Amino acid sequence: MESRFLQNQASMIRFLDLKKINERYESAFQDKLKSVLESGWYILGKEVETFENNFANYCKSEYCVGVGNGLDALTLIFKAYIQLGKLQKGDEVMVPANTYIASILAILAADLVPVLVEPKLETYNINPDLIPEKITPKTKAILAVHLYGQLAEMERIHKIAEQNDLLVIEDAAQAHGIERNSNFEIPNSKTELWARAYSFYPSKNLGALGDGGAVVTNDAPLAKVIQSLRNYGSETKYQNEFIGVNSRLDEIQAAFLNLKLSNLDADNEKRRRIAKRYLTEIKNDKIILPFWDFSKNHVFHLFVIRTPKRAELQAYLQQHGIETVIHYPIPPHKQKALENMNSLSFPITEKMHKEVLSIPLNPALEDEEVSTIINALNEY
Repeated sequence: MESRFLQNQASMIRFLDLKKINERYESAFQDKLKSVLESGWYILGKEVETFENNFANYCKSEYCVGVGNGLDALTLIFKAYIQLGKLQKGDEVMVPANTYIASILAILAADLVPVLVEPKLETYNINPDLIPEKITPKTKAILAVHLYGQLAEMERIHKIAEQNDLLVIEDAAQAHGIERNSNFEIPNSKTELWARAYSFYPSKNLGALGDGGAVVTNDAPLAKVIQSLRNYGSETKYQNEFIGVNSRLDEIQAAFLNLKLSNLDADNEKRRRIAKRYLTEIKNDKIILPFWDFSKNHVFHLFVIRTPKRAELQAYLQQHGIETVIHYPIPPHKQKALENMNSLSFPITEKMHKEVLSIPLNPALEDEEVSTIINALNEY
């Protein structure tokens, strides 16, 4: 019995095989590790500086500040805006109701107030139509989350922000390499100085071998404050201007990220090719596929389908050797940690969280594995 179980495990199409994804870098990782060890400089050194420059250029932005993780990246944006006087504690921030809880935790950590807005059922992203009705005199910012790797409707969000004098912050933890429409222009206002938070958690499209994150922005004062906040609120050693934290991207992870960044576009293209196959070849009325317009506005960190009979479908796929994951089983407003929100009702969000199921999609997938997944879903 045990031997059959091990055989089944060996033949299983893993949801995500990080070992396989990182195998191609093994030799280069070892060389980089040796280089960092021999340098004798392990925190905020040349590797971090090089990555910050490279990632800023990649994102077509002026500044990149490496931090300890994606949650800190987002939290420090809010705290920096408070230091700069653009936000005050107690201000309201619009945020999609169906996001991962980290988006909301960052708002709360900065002593701001999250105001949840329902998403669109088709895209899983915040519904701009519903933002204006939630705006109050205390609303000062919109947090747009590019959930699962799909760009939120930024043109519309920026127009709403422009009309109501709001800041726009982007949670791009799942959206490395995402591209806006080439015709998109941010209105001439403070929203032009956008700020975007990234996570380099190992499973991300650009993943480290540990935790890591970054803030990318065109706002020079914001970048400068975040640089201080990540380092105990200090710009000059032993002189502390702000009440900061210890949240620094370390040299080893920065070195690894520098290696992987050069392949990010190619990896994202492979993700899109697999997604296109799923969208054109999966034909089963019991399964609801995600919306995509086939542009580069999606990097498919996750490929999320929906079905009212999720448990049944997940068990069926497991029996057919296909591993799946639920992103996410409990909506934020129903989490015990956010008890004061438990009485709120968000029907679209709650429907999503009962039906969503993520199927394998990553650069390590072979064509035959993709075909196996498609055939299994069509036969369900």
